[in-house]
Amino acid sequence: MTGVGSTEPENNAGEARTEAQQVEAPEEEQVEAPEEPDALASVTKERDDYLDALQRLKAEFDNYRKRVARDQQELAARAHERLVKELVPVLDDLERALEAAVDHESAKLEDGVRLVHRSLADALAKEGLTEIPTEGAFDPHTQEALLSQPSDADEGTVIQVLQKGYALGDRVVRPARVVISSGEQNA
Repeated sequence: MTGVGSTEPENNAGEARTEAQQVEAPEEEQVEAPEEPDALASVTKERDDYLDALQRLKAEFDNYRKRVARDQQELAARAHERLVKELVPVLDDLERALEAAVDHESAKLEDGVRLVHRSLADALAKEGLTEIPTEGAFDPHTQEALLSQPSDADEGTVIQVLQKGYALGDRVVRPARVVISSGEQNA
């Protein structure tokens, strides 16, 4: 039974080792525990860096947006100024035509109105305004049909222009208002 007695102390020693291991285990966890705050601190710092970078990017974008809006306003103001400078001589011509109308000199009045018309047409042509052509077949993209009348012309052909149309570049400013043919009259 010596073996039994010798086993017991070994068990006690084994239990003692297990307790010692259990005591050591929390120490190991305690050693790892300080590493977690370091990891947490580094993740927090990384988060703060990303937040700071995002805030800076947001501020830069806001400044860019404001600068672009300001540049567009300045560009529009310069374009308006240029157009007004082109139209001021037309205003002068209109005033001269009105002065001629007071004197009732029909030849001077007609010349004055022609001069104003030519000046205004030239100023608008410099800005890119062109008259929409109305000869031939009706074009629904650039013309507006107000009436349809029987005529000798083919059906859908423009037979009369009631109001000229204008385009600025490739955009229609005002469609031409026209009368189109509905075909030949049936007798």
